[in-house]
Amino acid sequence: MKKTYCELKKSTILVTGCAGFIGSNLVLKLLERNEPMTIIGIDNMNEYYDVSLKEFRLNQIKKELEKNPLVKWDFIKGSIADKTVIDELFHKYNFDIVVNLAAQAGVRYSIINPDAYIQSNIIGFYNILEACRHSMDKNDGVYDGVKHLVYASSSSVYGSNKKVPYSTEDKVDNPMSLYAATKKSNELLAHSYSKLYNIPSTGLRFFTVYGPAGRPDMAYFGFTNKLIKGEKIQIFNYGNCKRDFTYVDDIVEGVMRVMQAPPEKEDGEDGLPIPPYDVYNIGNSSPENLLDFVQILQEELINAGVLPEDYDFDAHKELVAMQPGDVPVTYADTSDLERDFGYKPATSLREGLRKFAKWYKDFYM
Repeated sequence: MKKTYCELKKSTILVTGCAGFIGSNLVLKLLERNEPMTIIGIDNMNEYYDVSLKEFRLNQIKKELEKNPLVKWDFIKGSIADKTVIDELFHKYNFDIVVNLAAQAGVRYSIINPDAYIQSNIIGFYNILEACRHSMDKNDGVYDGVKHLVYASSSSVYGSNKKVPYSTEDKVDNPMSLYAATKKSNELLAHSYSKLYNIPSTGLRFFTVYGPAGRPDMAYFGFTNKLIKGEKIQIFNYGNCKRDFTYVDDIVEGVMRVMQAPPEKEDGEDGLPIPPYDVYNIGNSSPENLLDFVQILQEELINAGVLPEDYDFDAHKELVAMQPGDVPVTYADTSDLERDFGYKPATSLREGLRKFAKWYKDFYM
């Protein structure tokens, strides 16, 4: 088990993408601790998907803040691609932990709008790295700079790898999309900054995150939207895809544990820093066939009253070929996460989709 070097209590934490799916849930989980800390959130609130969902998530945070007077919270509407905004934030606050979850998501959208990915995922991440680097310049005997940078990578980096389950020891040199390439670039950039400037950094490769108030561009959400309208849903690769679906609470629990245990700083035989750098998979380690997934989704939507009991599911599904940028299977080897943190995601797909279906009915119906 790794040692904890970053106490969350009394820490100042930056969460980028705080109105996003994972970011907002992370902030809520931090609030549950009911401990004194300062949380700064930044999000550009872009219109990649329905902004009302992002506003809903921020409102959930506001409600929890009313119950927790120990936490200082500040929300900044801005982009991490804006260097001035990021530099001003780091000048104002002495961040102990930086969690970079802001990114342009989506494999397919990267084919349509590549500029968004370069701006957010490359330039934005570079700005975060530079700010972490220069936080070390503040050293005044009290603040020694950012203690841990945790950032979102993706299972997409495994690309066309044939070996499963995917291990962090595998080569990831064959990205299938620009999105995947930007995430691999993040890992390379973080490694170089860890080496050059001794910045402890940990990348987390998330595997198909789902749950209540998730992203509408994800399959389970998009399928639901279409089914209630009586439209057909397309199941790619003729239903032969497998995905390692990971419930959002399990992802956040993994992030919380990692935040507190940065890689240790140490020097090599040459007297130069050994990069304090780690990468972990966070996934359920239980890939589900897409046809089984949509069957469970249908059943839980019926149980929640989103769909009628006599819904003719077969009449609303269409098996189609694989889309560009997609891969046939994702499957996480989480042995490193289990070894270092004693943690393994365990929420079943049925349990997770049941919670999503109940939320969907409450929010939309």
